[in-house]
Amino acid sequence: MTTAPLPPSRRRTVRLQEASLLEGPMLLLRSIRGFSSNRSLTWLACVPLALFGLGLFNLSAHAAEMPELNAAFLANNLWLLVATILVIFMNAGFAMVEAGMCRQKNAVNILAKNLFVFALAVTAYWFIGYSLMYGDPVSAGWLYFNGLFFDPAVTPELISEGGLVPSVDFLFQAAFAGTAATIVSGLVAERVKFGEFVVFSLVLTGFIYPIAGSWEWNGGWLNTAFGEGVEFIDFAGSSIVHSVGAWAGLVGAMLLGPRIGKFVGGKAQAIPGHNMSIATLGALILWIGWYGFNPGSQLAMDQWVPYVAVTTTLAAAGGAIGATVISTIYSGKPDLTMIINGILAGLVSITAGCGNLTLVGAWVAGLIGGVIVVFAVSALDSLGIDDPVGAFSVHGVCGIWGTLVIGLWGFDIQGDGSALGLFVGGGASQLWAQFVGCAAYAIWTVVTCWIAWSVIGALFGGIRVTEAEEIEGLDIGEHGMEAYPDFASAGN
Repeated sequence: MTTAPLPPSRRRTVRLQEASLLEGPMLLLRSIRGFSSNRSLTWLACVPLALFGLGLFNLSAHAAEMPELNAAFLANNLWLLVATILVIFMNAGFAMVEAGMCRQKNAVNILAKNLFVFALAVTAYWFIGYSLMYGDPVSAGWLYFNGLFFDPAVTPELISEGGLVPSVDFLFQAAFAGTAATIVSGLVAERVKFGEFVVFSLVLTGFIYPIAGSWEWNGGWLNTAFGEGVEFIDFAGSSIVHSVGAWAGLVGAMLLGPRIGKFVGGKAQAIPGHNMSIATLGALILWIGWYGFNPGSQLAMDQWVPYVAVTTTLAAAGGAIGATVISTIYSGKPDLTMIINGILAGLVSITAGCGNLTLVGAWVAGLIGGVIVVFAVSALDSLGIDDPVGAFSVHGVCGIWGTLVIGLWGFDIQGDGSALGLFVGGGASQLWAQFVGCAAYAIWTVVTCWIAWSVIGALFGGIRVTEAEEIEGLDIGEHGMEAYPDFASAGN
């Protein structure tokens, strides 16, 4: 027997609270005055369609204004995007090297700093740093600014000339800013407060680093101060990125003082890292990431990208060999930490001159960088400065060396091939320009970072954790967790 349907007047009204997920939206719309009829709902359904059509119209109109994408435009932007990803991935390498070379009880703190600092760097650099670095001149040669944030608009001229999309260029430059801040983390490891380090990173990436970078990479005074035909050269940032980060960290390390137990009776004591496997993997990740750092700085996909990649590889190899030989002679056995730092020293040593050194010159520059880093680590210990991972020796000392070597045996390889360096017949003018640039970045960074660290310390009651927190470990004191909770702590 079939039951006849109830007339509309006797149907039970379904309340919104009792409606299913499918019935709910319709009931909600029908409860709004003006949407109770089917005709109203039909018109409402047309709204998304109209918006979609308007969007397609705008896209079509905008596309009509742009020329056809050419091969050079696509290749240049694709290559820089790939290089950017490689540079960003270097953050994993920095985190692993620093965490592995420090003690287990501080692993979470180190990983948190390295992970969070990139988020800070991108934000600060997006907010104001990029504008300070690549904006319009406010004080020609010294200070630039073009408003907050940046304009991502793509112009027809940019496409036709094979230029870089502003968004891709920003990402690449922001990754460099993050690298400068990450270097600081290694120098102040195992004793700095997390919050105070965060604030300093914002200041560094938002103001200090961008202003310094504009002096060279935005046509600043280092391009015009040495007469016609001579300008400071820093292809990918041995000084601008690496030494600036190293000087900033050195000031922090000096203000913090050494870790408890580092110096006993005026003599430096070894504080071994807890995981050399992670540190070694981190070094290899950094080596791979450097193929974004140096070849990416060509800012185009041209015939010189593979050349820069080869000079980068040879310098890293030379650095590893130099550090291994010297550390073996110095201590009687090859030291893995020195092999790691030797590779990184070679990479930093070629960063400024990767486009201006011959292949032989690149290998020799890396070899000498590997030798330098071994003695620099010992020299810093003798000065009573605690650098847990050798960050200043790698990025600071070898950053200076990598900048100066262009003035010793550099060539205008991508230009007319003429000699630039003193030892190859180029005279002393290029060496002088490189020296002035190194000194300028050192003075600027030390002064501004001393002010920044001091002000932050005064505002927040110091930048160093308490003695009890340091002894217990920053993982517990700063983060309330351990990196390896299932394993018994040893050697802390």
